[in-house]
Amino acid sequence: MMSDADHRSEETEAGRDSLEPPASVTPSPEEEEPLHESPALYRLLVESVRDYAIFALDPTGHILTWNPGAQRFKGYTAEEVIGQHFSIFYPQSDIDNGKPPMELRVATAEGRFEDEGWRLRKDGTRFWANVVITALRGADGQLVGFAKVTRDLTERRQSELRAIEDARRLAEAEAANRARAEFLATMSHELRTPLNAIGGYVDLISLGIRGPVTDQQIDDLKRIRRSQQHLLGIINDLLNFSRIEAGRLTYDLAYVPLREILTSVADMVAPLAAARELNTIWPKDVRSTVYSDRAKTEQILLNLLTNAIKFTEEGGTVTVSCRVRRGRVYIDVSDTGRGIPEDSFDSIFEPFVQVGRTHSSSHEGAGLGLAISRDLARAMGGELTVSSEVGEGSTFTLELPREPAEVAD
Repeated sequence: MMSDADHRSEETEAGRDSLEPPASVTPSPEEEEPLHESPALYRLLVESVRDYAIFALDPTGHILTWNPGAQRFKGYTAEEVIGQHFSIFYPQSDIDNGKPPMELRVATAEGRFEDEGWRLRKDGTRFWANVVITALRGADGQLVGFAKVTRDLTERRQSELRAIEDARRLAEAEAANRARAEFLATMSHELRTPLNAIGGYVDLISLGIRGPVTDQQIDDLKRIRRSQQHLLGIINDLLNFSRIEAGRLTYDLAYVPLREILTSVADMVAPLAAARELNTIWPKDVRSTVYSDRAKTEQILLNLLTNAIKFTEEGGTVTVSCRVRRGRVYIDVSDTGRGIPEDSFDSIFEPFVQVGRTHSSSHEGAGLGLAISRDLARAMGGELTVSSEVGEGSTFTLELPREPAEVAD
């Protein structure tokens, strides 16, 4: 009596006989078939393919044939794998869920089954596979087995997963930026209200509306006023920064005489320079016109000049100069201050960064001025750069277009 194993071996041999071409026999010249009609051609095609695993299964799912492509990325030799059930390529979770027999049932019923998922190599490592199982039927319509074609798509799958992860991180970053911008805007508005009230009451007391004020009290009120204006400036920077990040800042671009911008800024910084006994040098007979937002251009230059004055020792010099080259206007703000290390040129334009700041430093602020200034310059089609040498001073250069066609989108 034959055992079940003998029956399966006999079925496997029968299946292999029905699926594989007969052993090569040298035909007589009159019996030799044309190559395109010969079973040897199909065997040659399958055995030559190395980018796909192409093999046959018997009706129960046991492996009958094995091509070099299957050996290359599954790791099994033909001797190791022929006769085994094709479920050896599936993760245990798929086996527990009955996936291999389900695929054969679908292929039997519909003629074809296609899927993508994780499969296993001989060494236990996983690869992402595209699998196509095709039912094979004889001339009488009876199922004789299956053809299984597998393609390794691991690299493509990894690229897709990376793209999904990058998109997730980008979405999270954008959400965080929006939340931060909204918080900064709300906080800025909330803080401006009491600060403006402080300034208003200081003015009332200084005018003597609440009664006589002594000289000492006047000095104290001036200190309160300076502190209030300083805090208000920081809050305004935070508000501007939040608007820029949220894309809610608008620009009124027009042709503006550079001389008018420089005159306006010079009047604003003159008291600061005088208080530190600094020499200020301004260009004469400026005739250039820039295409920009006047208020925002003044804001950039005011920030550059305020920094120059703040970081220059008493008796030093702050110089403003202009030049035109290739349709662009360059405004240089130079000082004789402490200078900036070259390795900090990029970081000083980042938000909340102040070079050389310490807990005992008198140079206070939120570290937003240069970041805001560069963003404003770029939004107007310009740029803001720096050159410096430690101990010699720094030069910040504001570049602006002269014509609207040069403004970047």
